[in-house]
Order: sequence, then structure tokens, then C-alpha cells
Amino acid sequence: MPIQKQLSIFLPNRPGMLAHMAGFLAEANVNILALSVHDTVDNAVVRLVLDNPTKATLLLEQEELYIMEQDVVILAVDNEPGILAKIAQKLGHADINIQYAYCTAAPNQQTGCIVIKTDQPEAAMECLRDLELG
Repeated sequence: MPIQKQLSIFLPNRPGMLAHMAGFLAEANVNILALSVHDTVDNAVVRLVLDNPTKATLLLEQEELYIMEQDVVILAVDNEPGILAKIAQKLGHADINIQYAYCTAAPNQQTGCIVIKTDQPEAAMECLRDLELG
């Protein structure tokens, strides 16, 4: 289970902005591994886990976008009822707060992936080690 860099990008909340950002990342051969978008009135907060966050940061800075970098825990898990409850319970018992999380899996997938932001990523990683697949 790796701790990876996640970039939070503040995009103007207008049509085409996500397409523009995704387009120039694709042109630079930067792959988006995980994505979460949260809107506000004026901006959207786009959270990305990328295969090359350093290169992406340089590209995003050239576009004069505001970027924040965070460490997140990425966990491959069984796609089954109750897995989120197990994760949250283990972290809660360890007194580790989940600041936010996002995940994905299609109904026919046996496994899924969850991205977890805590203020203690190393401790969270150790706490959840037995739940990760692989």
C-alpha cells in the first residue's frame, strides 16, 4: 500500500476547464490514476493522483493554477459490502481521523481502490496493512 502524492488544483468553475487541464496533461503523457472533483461557487477543487506528479505540477504551474500537494494512502481492497466500515473502524480505533476519501469499483470488479487523506498517513498505512490486497 503506497503513500502517494495527490495534487489539489483549484480550477475556475466554468465549462471546459477540466477538459483543458486533462488535455494538456494527456499531451504531456501524464496519466490520471484517481480523480475527485468538488465544486464551489467560483472554483472546483480537483484532486488528482497521477503517475508523474512532479511533471504535472510543473505543467499546472505554467497554467498559473493554484496547486496544493498532499500525501494520501491508496489501498486496493475487495469490492464487497462492509469494506469501508472495516477501514473506518480500524482507523477510528487507532485515533486516526479520515479527513476525506474517495474510491471506485464497477459492480462486476472483484477489487476496488480507495484514496484516504489523513493527518497521519504513515500510521494509517500501518493500521490498514492487513486489509490491502496483493
